[in-house]
Amino acid sequence: MTESLSLGYSPCPNDTFLFYALAHGIVPLPGLQRPPLLADVETLNGLVRNARLAISKISCHALGHVRRDYALLASGAALGRGCGPLVVARRGLDSQDLAAGRIAIPGSLTTASLLLRLWQPNCRNLIVLPFERIVPAICAGQVDAGLIIHEGRFTYAQHGLIELVDLGCWWQELTGLPLPLGAIVAQRRLGGETVSAIEKAIAASVRYAQSNPGEPAAYIRQHAQELAAEAIEQHIALYVNDFTLDLGAEGLAAIEELLGRAAKAELIPPQEGPLLMRTEGG
Repeated sequence: MTESLSLGYSPCPNDTFLFYALAHGIVPLPGLQRPPLLADVETLNGLVRNARLAISKISCHALGHVRRDYALLASGAALGRGCGPLVVARRGLDSQDLAAGRIAIPGSLTTASLLLRLWQPNCRNLIVLPFERIVPAICAGQVDAGLIIHEGRFTYAQHGLIELVDLGCWWQELTGLPLPLGAIVAQRRLGGETVSAIEKAIAASVRYAQSNPGEPAAYIRQHAQELAAEAIEQHIALYVNDFTLDLGAEGLAAIEELLGRAAKAELIPPQEGPLLMRTEGG
């Protein structure tokens, strides 16, 4: 009997784009529950930490907390260059201002928050807000700066905010590697054969959307926080790329580098064991 597979991913355009064919049964995956759960990535991070989903999008930061029980999938990840979270504010702030100020973050387990703490370890007054509330909170003076992700990176200037740092550029200069933001994981208990089938189905779903880009459009708009077509297109162009089809050696190295730096800074537990099931003979 085929096991029922629960699936969760975010309502962001890159996720609804790449999962469209899988979620609508165009690409088959035996046992997949439909409809999938769509939730913000911090909610998904929490569900995965509690082993509530068989397959899920999570932050690469959260992966550092669950790699014993969940395998990283080689397909579906969000990595890239020049696509990192931005720290924005109403005015220029130096490192001392940031260390003393209130900074809104889109979740304690997001990769954005991890990058912020790696960039400025002294930033400790972090205020967790849903990502769509961060820009309004900055504009209202409720926080001094904010860490923005998703479509917000394309629209913050419309609110009179300025960029203090692009953490994607900072990471690129620091490591020379692409920035790993999000990934898809599956429970290791499913076994190598099932995990491999999930990986292949996700890659096929990505290829279908890339070959039929107009078909997922209504589904993407239905769930997007930012409905402007241009912002949606920019978002997909940044976060759906060759790494989404297959992490490859460079993508895997980038994730290992991020987790290694985070563990050294004691921001996640010590990292042991392979990330991918295939390295376990699965």
